[in-house]
Formats: sequence, structure tokens, C-alpha cells
Amino acid sequence: MTKEEIQRLQEENAALRKEIDQLKDELIRLVSRNLDLSERLEEDLEMRRRTEVALELLNGNIERQRNADLKDDAQLMALIELHVEQDRPHLKPDFDSAALAQLLGVSQERLARLFRHQTIHRTPDAYIDNLRVLAALRMLREKPQWSIAAVAEESGIGNVRTLQRRVQEVVGMTPVDYRRMLTRDQ
Repeated sequence: MTKEEIQRLQEENAALRKEIDQLKDELIRLVSRNLDLSERLEEDLEMRRRTEVALELLNGNIERQRNADLKDDAQLMALIELHVEQDRPHLKPDFDSAALAQLLGVSQERLARLFRHQTIHRTPDAYIDNLRVLAALRMLREKPQWSIAAVAEESGIGNVRTLQRRVQEVVGMTPVDYRRMLTRDQ
């Protein structure tokens, strides 16, 4: 190789190194920009999530306020029945009168007064218990392959002993006898 060729290669090498340095700088700039944009996107998503939560809370509070202002017992009972039919909260074992009052946005005292004056169930808890027993009877009828324990669990009653006692009180026979009677009639 001649000195001129070596000189030319050194110049090309220097030019390439300079170009590599420029590309490195550009890459660092782009990575920094991407990190900045990612942070902004995360902040935006977090802000949207907070806004959605606030909107849900606001709508819930408006609904609760509207329900709390219901003076007409019939309207409040209709609202209870609507929630029961749509959401079926009574199938959860921890659902009780306090949860029902919270769902409706009324005080427990208002709810107790409503049940005392407007229903055959003297308390909200008796109403919830009755809904669970009716659900259990329906499951015994419609789900013959389910065990009694599964029916107790799915109906919100929770345990077999309570299910047996409650079904006995309502229909005068055990869940097994009730199911047997249904299959005998079919």
C-alpha cells in the first residue's frame, strides 16, 4: 500500500468515526425523546384513569343522592327489585342489609323503616335471606347435577346446614327430599 492509499483510508476512517459519533449522538437524543414521550404517555394514562374513577364516583354519588331523596317507598322498593334482578347481589355471602343500604345510597334506618312498612319481610336481612332461599330452590330444580354444598355456596347461603334448615322451614322438606320430589314428578 502506498502512503497515499494509507492517507486516504485514514481520512475515510476518520470520516466514518465522525459519522458514527454523530449517529451515536442522534441515537441518544432519540432514546431520550422516547423516554420523555413514554413518561408523558404514562402520565396521560394515569390522568385518564383518575378522571374515569372520579367520574364513576361522581355518578355514583349523584345516583345515591337521587335515591336518598326518594320519598316514595314504592319507588325505592322498585329500585331494590331492579338491583336484585340485574345485579343479583344477594348471591354473595357477605351481602347484608348494610350493603343493600350502601348500594341504594340510603341509610340503614331508612331501609329498615321501608321494610317495616312496605313489605311482608319485616327486615332487609329477612328479605335477603328469602331471596337466597328462592335462588337455592330454583337451583335445586334447574341444576340437579349440582351438589347440595354447591347450591348452598352459589345461592349465597354459604353452608349446607343453613340451607337444609331454611329449605325445611320454607317447603317443609330437606333439599334432598325437595329435589327427589321434583325428579319424581318429571
